[in-house]
Amino acid sequence: MQRDTRIAVIGAGLGGLAVAGLLQGQGFGAVTLHEQAPHFARIGAGIILSANGMKVLRQLGMEAALLATGIRPQAFLSRDWVSGETLYELRLDAASEARFGAAFLNIHRADLLQILRAALAPGTLRFGHQLAGIEPAGGGTRLGFANGDSDVADIVIAGDGIHSRLREILFGKAAPRFTGRLAQRAIFPAERLRGLAVDDCTKWWGEDRHALSYFMTAAREEVYVMASVPGEAWDNDDLSRPLSRDAFVASFDAATPDLRRLVAGAGEAMVWPICDRPRDDRWYQGPVVLLGDACHPVRPYMAAGGAMAIEDAAVLARCIVGLGSPAEAFAAYAETRIARVAEVQRISLENSWMRGPTELDWFFGHDACAAPLARAAA
Repeated sequence: MQRDTRIAVIGAGLGGLAVAGLLQGQGFGAVTLHEQAPHFARIGAGIILSANGMKVLRQLGMEAALLATGIRPQAFLSRDWVSGETLYELRLDAASEARFGAAFLNIHRADLLQILRAALAPGTLRFGHQLAGIEPAGGGTRLGFANGDSDVADIVIAGDGIHSRLREILFGKAAPRFTGRLAQRAIFPAERLRGLAVDDCTKWWGEDRHALSYFMTAAREEVYVMASVPGEAWDNDDLSRPLSRDAFVASFDAATPDLRRLVAGAGEAMVWPICDRPRDDRWYQGPVVLLGDACHPVRPYMAAGGAMAIEDAAVLARCIVGLGSPAEAFAAYAETRIARVAEVQRISLENSWMRGPTELDWFFGHDACAAPLARAAA
């Protein structure tokens, strides 16, 4: 495709930032990235970057910055919620990095976004741009924003999440599906552990709930805990809301003493609904193409949602770079990605990943920057 193709990306999440950076790295100079938030906030959330995601970010020249900012955990452990028994252990060392092709990293989401932002050309990212609508405009597509600004593009990439405005414009309004689960999260200083030894990264498996606990930097000065618990219907439009410390800690009443002692250090907590959508393989229409949670929301039970958006970005950028038209690029992208993403959605839905012995190479070993593209790309 011509390098002067005008490309507008909606949503500065992991997928949007990655695809914008990858396209600019291939000489596409007319890339704009529109984010509805007024700025990046240090919202309390961690993220696990597995080797398959790290290999894409390596192409953006940010692997060293990521490794210097986050933590390479010594292992990923699965432990029983009640007994504390170790159910599965994946050692994360030089051998695993050689096997999968990159490191496994835990990092604060805000730190990751800032590192991704640094890869963009100055002026690419435009905050305060909430998409209001799109319309044809002289051979392109005009995007109108709630603040009165506009942009014209030949390709529009939707990386605006599960509540995607672009998805709604293309395929009609449909609220995400509440799964009957709530995600509770807390970040607190490690000093509140009062000497308790905590592993770098652990998933705790219970009968009707589970939790992830991990450090987000090599200094191990903050602990992140996210628990998935049963919940009633989410009865408002808030994406999240505060949760009292007592309510958060009470979710762990039946847990092993190690886990109860760990969460006892929590202070402030938040809760949000876990939602998804039924599988829908409509990933593009006309000049608009979707990526990440905008087209395939993944339940957060495999730590795969961020990696899938980053992989999407890599494959979509490759198709745009190598093919002659948006229609060809979008078809090749969708054909390449749909089967893989569908399998990740299936495993996330059943919540079985690494509870016991697991075949890992197909997931962690995948390289979206080098894997064959679908036949449509030939």
